Amino acid sequence: MGFRPFVFRLARLHQLHGWVKNRPGGVLLEAQGEESGISAFLTALESEAPPLADITALKSEEISPCREDGFVILASSEEGGDAQISPDCDVCPDCLRELFDPSDRRFRYPFINCTNCGPRYSIITGVPYDRPRTTMAPFTMCPDCLAEYRDPAQRRFHAQPNACPACGPRLALTDRAGRALETGDSSPLQTAVELLRRGKILAIKGVGGYHLAVHALRDDSVGELRRRKKRDEKPFALMAPSLTAIRGFARLTGSEERLLSGPERPIVLVQKREDNPVSAQVAPANGYFGVMLPSTPLHHLLLRDNFAALVMTSGNLSDEPIAFRDDQALARLSRIADFFLTHDRAIHTRADDSVIRVFQGGPLFLRRSRGYVPRGVALPASQPSVLATGAELKSTVCLTRGDRAFLSQHIGDLKNAATFACLEETVQHLERVLEIRPAIVAHDLHPDYLSTSFAAAIPGLPKVAVQHHHAHMASCMAEHGLEGEVIGVILDGAGYGGDGTVWGGEFLQGGYTEFQRMAHLLPVPLPGGDAAAREPFRMALSWLRAVHGEKVFDLPLPLLAAIPEKERRIYLRMLERRINSPLTSSCGRLFDAVGAIIGLRNRVSYEGQAAIELEALAERATGQSPYPFSIVKGEAGALQLDLRAMVASIAEKALDGTDPCVIARAFHDTLAAAVAEVCELIRAASGTERVVLSGGVFQNRLLSEGVHSSLSRRGFRVLSQRLVPPNDGGIALGQAVIAGRTWKNYL
Repeated sequence: MGFRPFVFRLARLHQLHGWVKNRPGGVLLEAQGEESGISAFLTALESEAPPLADITALKSEEISPCREDGFVILASSEEGGDAQISPDCDVCPDCLRELFDPSDRRFRYPFINCTNCGPRYSIITGVPYDRPRTTMAPFTMCPDCLAEYRDPAQRRFHAQPNACPACGPRLALTDRAGRALETGDSSPLQTAVELLRRGKILAIKGVGGYHLAVHALRDDSVGELRRRKKRDEKPFALMAPSLTAIRGFARLTGSEERLLSGPERPIVLVQKREDNPVSAQVAPANGYFGVMLPSTPLHHLLLRDNFAALVMTSGNLSDEPIAFRDDQALARLSRIADFFLTHDRAIHTRADDSVIRVFQGGPLFLRRSRGYVPRGVALPASQPSVLATGAELKSTVCLTRGDRAFLSQHIGDLKNAATFACLEETVQHLERVLEIRPAIVAHDLHPDYLSTSFAAAIPGLPKVAVQHHHAHMASCMAEHGLEGEVIGVILDGAGYGGDGTVWGGEFLQGGYTEFQRMAHLLPVPLPGGDAAAREPFRMALSWLRAVHGEKVFDLPLPLLAAIPEKERRIYLRMLERRINSPLTSSCGRLFDAVGAIIGLRNRVSYEGQAAIELEALAERATGQSPYPFSIVKGEAGALQLDLRAMVASIAEKALDGTDPCVIARAFHDTLAAAVAEVCELIRAASGTERVVLSGGVFQNRLLSEGVHSSLSRRGFRVLSQRLVPPNDGGIALGQAVIAGRTWKNYL
C-alpha cells in the first residue's frame, strides 16, 4: 500500500537516518535524528499515511544511536508476526488520469495500478506481500517498469502488480468454446463494447471473479440473461460510469454518493427514479437499484463514453459461488454468455461484490466482501485464536488473532459441493495469508448445517457450539466493543433454538458467556418446513388459522381461495397434528405471511423477496397507527409477543379494500411499536438499557429506523450493525467471540 516509500520520503523530509522494511506483522523501521525531526516524523506517520493504509497500532521505543548514513528501504523479512493484507480497491485518481492520457505510456491499459490502488487480496498467494507471492509472478517487468519499481521517489515503488502494455497482462476475447475471436483492426475491448451494444451477453473477468454483463437499457438482452441464468425476478446489479450517469436513473443522497465513490466500490442500494430508462426487468417489483461504479481500469474503459449502465451480475449458476478460474468460468458460464472478455492475470482468491444500503446516514452491509475483506474488526479484548465456520446461508468464516477478528469474503449458501469447497479453500487461504493457526473451532448449534460438519471434521481442536441468535447478538456487541449485558433484539428467518424449535423473533438478555431468552414472537406451525420459505401462502395460512381456527377457509381471501379443496384438509391436518410443521417464532416468515395476506405474492423466486416487496410497498405510505397486539407470559416463563390481533386486522383491511401500501406501512409501524414495548418490560425486570439489533430482518431500512426511533424515544441506547452484516453473513464474528470467551467450558 506504499507505506515504505511513504516512510522513506517522510524520513528524508525530516533529515532522519535509518531504515524501513516489511515484515509479516506490518512495517518495522529505525530512525534517528534531531528530536524535533523525530517528533514531527512520528506525528506525520499517522496523519499523512497513504490512502490504503489502515494503522491499527503504532509502537515505538528509544534505542541507542548508531553510525548510519541516509535512510534506506530494506528487503522484506520472513520472521513471523501479525500479518495484515490490504483489500482490493478501485483505480486511484493519478492512475485514472494516466489511463485516459494519450501521451502516457499506459494510455488505455486495462491493468494500470500503483501503490495507492489496484488488486491486493485477490492476487496474494502468501506473505510477506512481495511480487513472487502474487499472481503477477509470471510477468517479468520491462526496464521502465522495473525502474519505477525500484525508485522510492515513485508512487509505483514496490507496487507488486506494477505492469504496462510491454510486459504485463493482456486482454483476450473468446467465444463460448474458448476460441479467440478475430477482431481485425479493433482491440478485444472495442469489440466487446460493440457486442454489448448489439445485445450480446458477455462474461467479463474482474478482480475477484467473473461478471455477466449486458446492456442495461435493452429489455431483450436483460430478459435473455434472466432466461439463461434461470433467475426469474431477483434484481440484477448495475454498473454505471459516473455519479452523473446514476443520477439519470436513480436518486442519490450524499451518504450514498460517498459510499459509491470510495475505493472499495461496493454495490449500493439507491432509490429508483420514476420513468427511468433502465429495463424494467433489471429490478422488477422493487423500489431500488443495486448500483456500483467501475472498480477496475477495465470497467472504466468499458463504460466511459459507451454506456449509461451495464448489468453486472455475479458470474455463477444458481446457488453456486462466483466463478474466478478461467477454465471454471468457461465450463460453468458457456451456456449463459455469448462471449468471454478475459485476461491472463490469474485470480487466486474469489471475492464477490459487497452490497450496502444506507441507514441513518451510515452503511448497513447486506454483503461484506470485495473491497472490505480482509480488514480486521477490533474486538473488545484479546482472546485465543478461533476459527468460526458461520451458518448455512450467506456463509462467511472468521479467524481471530489477539484483539482482531478477520471475516472472510462472502462465500454463499452452503447447499452444494461447489460452495462447500469454496468454504474449505477460503479457510485455508485466510489461515495462510494471515498466519493464524486457530486453537478453537466455533460453529452453529444446528447439527445438520454443512458448516457444522466442516467444523466437526477438523481434528485435534476443541469445538464450541453456539446458538444462532446468541451469535447474532454477540456479533453486534463485538463490533461496538461492548462488555457486560445487553438486550438483544434478533429478528431473522430461522435458527436452531435451544428448545428444539425454530427461533427467529427473539429478545435475549446477556453477554458473550451466557444469555437468557426473555421474550419471543408467538410460535406458530411452519407447514412443510423449508418449503414455507419458498411459498409464503403456507405461513399466511398458519397465522390465519392461529386466529380463526378450523374456520380459516371461510375467509374470502384470494390466497385461501387459490388453495385447491383437496389440499385444504391436508394443510389443516398438518397444522393441527404438527406433521412436518415444527413450531417457529420466525419474524422473517411473519413478513412472508403478511405479504401473502395482502395479495403481494403466494410464492417467491428468491430468499426474502416477499419482505423486500412488502417494504417497498410500505415506503409509499406515511406513518400509520399500530394495529393491536398483546404481550403475554409463555409456558416456559418467557414473554410472548402475540400478534394474532394484528394479523386479524390486516386480513380485515385487505378484505375491505384498504390500500396495500397503507396496510404494509401499518404492519411495519406495529412491529416497531411492539418491539419497543417488549424491551420496556425487559428493562423493568432487569434494568438493562442497552439494546443491540441484529438478524436478517434488520436489513429492512424502514423497520430498522422505526425500531431505533421507538427505542431511542424511550431512553434506550440502541446499537445497530455497521461493520458487518446483520444477516447470517456476520454471524461468524459472534461465534468467534463467544467461543473465545467460553472455550474452557468445553475442555
